[in-house]
Amino acid sequence: MTDHLLVEKRGAVAIMTMNRPDRLNALSGEMLDALVENAQAFWHDSSVRCVVITGADRGFCAGGDVKSMAEGREFADNSVQAKSTALRGKMEISRLLHEMPKPTIAMVRGPIAGAGMSIGLSCDIRVASDTLTFTTAFANVGYAGDFGGSYFLSHLVGTAKARELYYTAAKVKSEEALALGIVNRVVPDADLERETMALAEQLASGPTVALGYMKRNFNAAENESLARCLDMEAMHHTLAGETEDHKNATKAFVAKEKPVFNGR
Repeated sequence: MTDHLLVEKRGAVAIMTMNRPDRLNALSGEMLDALVENAQAFWHDSSVRCVVITGADRGFCAGGDVKSMAEGREFADNSVQAKSTALRGKMEISRLLHEMPKPTIAMVRGPIAGAGMSIGLSCDIRVASDTLTFTTAFANVGYAGDFGGSYFLSHLVGTAKARELYYTAAKVKSEEALALGIVNRVVPDADLERETMALAEQLASGPTVALGYMKRNFNAAENESLARCLDMEAMHHTLAGETEDHKNATKAFVAKEKPVFNGR
């Protein structure tokens, strides 16, 4: 257990809060281990139907702990291969958030930078406060970038803009981030939690199995051929049709009633 990550459940919504506010929630080894462990658990927990990740206090996540980098404490082993292997294991949090078969939302206020940016981009949806300041930041400390940021940002804004944002580490405010498609919504800071949780609860009350298949379809659409995507859509659509949620929803539609989804 670590106090660097706070975890709670509100109904069917699980919330992970990165909790190092004195460092703008800079990532630590124990925080990353806890993120991976909890994300794996939420993947398999049928009572969790939506996952929200956020940061404590005034920022989402400033990325890696630059003070630890400067002091040479970022990695326990000095060999390049050992460092790379250790880093890759912690980077699983981005894959888990991007691929788990349920919606994931990043609730973002204040600074979001570096690896924190990458983790936020790995989620399905980003709801941002009007205090948002987005930057890739890696070039500022002579790093190339990790946690999948180059993958996610390229798909969101296109490779040319993604390269510019990486090479220059330019700071992007909330409205520009919205215009570029980096975030889905911008809301007043005072409304951020209410707006995000309303969306999370809406998604958590939806047809969880079908949403999971939708997510797989969209992930495939990022790289697969049209023919492969059509094959996957046909199978996933058919499998969703076998669910209790689909069958109950069709009956509710005919009866002109609001469907109730149970995630089965």
